Amino acid sequence: MSQKKSPGSGRERLMDELTTQSRRYMASYALFNQAVADHLRLHPTDLQCLNLLSLEEGPVTTGRIAEMTGLTTGSATRLVDRLERTGWVTRERDSEDRRRVFVRTVPEKAAELGAFWGRLNQAWSTMFDVYDDEEVALLTAHMRRTVELSAAQVERLRGDEFRT
Repeated sequence: MSQKKSPGSGRERLMDELTTQSRRYMASYALFNQAVADHLRLHPTDLQCLNLLSLEEGPVTTGRIAEMTGLTTGSATRLVDRLERTGWVTRERDSEDRRRVFVRTVPEKAAELGAFWGRLNQAWSTMFDVYDDEEVALLTAHMRRTVELSAAQVERLRGDEFRT
């Protein structure tokens, strides 16, 4: 249930703290992502593309990569070019429609990345051990809503609303 904010109220202080911690959280994640990308000698966007590709059920088109990442198709093509050059993905022509090209992760590289994430995720999993099931469900719902809102905000930023 939404509560009205009154000046100096406990809710206002909580919302101010939430705003501050959200900004710190986003910055820390961006810096963490950069450190992981640096460690793997990848661009941060390329790393997140590989992350998103690992969540897909199979190979995808460059157009789908553009949708997943919010990049233009030209930028997505350059991203795939970089990942292909460094051995992370391959391109394969569709056997039914030769004009269509699929991007597929290289299994050995995907396994290597998965093992790396597994080592990093142990610390994250331990961090969540202090939460009960209801709290984990709340955190999961919050993350899902954040992903949805972030996608909508990306659309707004790329639209006319913020153009100068």
